Amino acid sequence: MRVLLFLSFLLAALTLRSVAMAEPPKCAEIEHLSGRYTVCTFDPAQETIRLFGAATLASRGARYDQLNTHLLRNGQHMTFAMNGGMYHPDYGPVGLLVEGGRETGALNRGDAFGNFFLKPNGVFWVGEGRAGVMETEAFARAGLSPREATQSGPMLVIDGKIHPRFLADGTSLQIRNGVGSLPDGRIAFVISNDPVRFHDFATLFRDRLHSRNALFLDGSISSLYAPEIRRHDRNAVMGTIIAVVKNLPW
Repeated sequence: MRVLLFLSFLLAALTLRSVAMAEPPKCAEIEHLSGRYTVCTFDPAQETIRLFGAATLASRGARYDQLNTHLLRNGQHMTFAMNGGMYHPDYGPVGLLVEGGRETGALNRGDAFGNFFLKPNGVFWVGEGRAGVMETEAFARAGLSPREATQSGPMLVIDGKIHPRFLADGTSLQIRNGVGSLPDGRIAFVISNDPVRFHDFATLFRDRLHSRNALFLDGSISSLYAPEIRRHDRNAVMGTIIAVVKNLPW
């Protein structure tokens, strides 16, 4: 069994290399204000974007290597992944989590302390051939039944406007990651390579990527799996992982 799994890993690695050589780059490094960022964009009409909670992976905390093993056992592999939202101490989701059409965490419209509750917060959702980011109350009103979804907060950009609580001279600097919808329907996943403030991170989405709606995913555990650029944050332990998934070619 271990030999077969090793061979599956090897084949997946070769597949990733060949795919990276055949397709246009998905990820790029850009600079914005005083920070450097990695931006990875995907078309939900062409790519399969999925979410995986720690409970689905039967573990206390989700890891990229663990997800890769899970996928390989099912004839798949991932070409990209990022931490996908905030979680409780037991790694359960703080808010909405939908995995393959199954709701494993309920929409949270409550009030409390922390970034998640710095309202408005929001939802990243994936449907058939499309995906987007919506403020939580707008999502609740829309009555969507997404195939995948994760709730986090705060929103970075809401209908083209920066979150009203962000300060241009804020002193909180962190590595941050988030997701935003682009005008052409693609989805942009962004992680800062330097500690940045919320306001600068939000203006990256609004002014550089022209995203009208963008959502903060996390700060303290921000991480990335992107073999295209040889990035694999192995030590990351997460509650939820967002992954772009492909079938193995056999």
